[in-house]
Amino acid sequence: MDIMLLVSLLTPYLPFLLGLGQKAMEKGSEKLGEKEAEAIWQKLFPQIQAKQAAQEAVEDVAKNPEDGDAIAALRNQLKKILEAPENTALASEIAQILESATAKSGATGKFNINAEGSNIGNIGDRGKVIMNFGPKP
Repeated sequence: MDIMLLVSLLTPYLPFLLGLGQKAMEKGSEKLGEKEAEAIWQKLFPQIQAKQAAQEAVEDVAKNPEDGDAIAALRNQLKKILEAPENTALASEIAQILESATAKSGATGKFNINAEGSNIGNIGDRGKVIMNFGPKP
């Protein structure tokens, strides 16, 4: 299971799922992933509630969704929960929901690059993508 995908799907909805931003979400429209995030949350919540470290990680990400350390802690806690032998069925159910979410969005990966026949390639970083593909000079 792709834990990073799971965390990226849940992160924008955590304030709503925890009840912190309910008013803002009540008037919002159905966004891609919202139903899937709720379905996953309903399955995960009992496991998260049973583990103090997981609860703290969820609350930290809900309060500051841009905090890389909080996101890493949440990823780690979800990985521990979903890799536990007693949670095999849960992990399978969540994997199916994630598959459905990615199928709806048409996402196959972060980057789709076809550089067939190219000899040189450069890709930039930090929000800018600079690509120079072509034959060697």
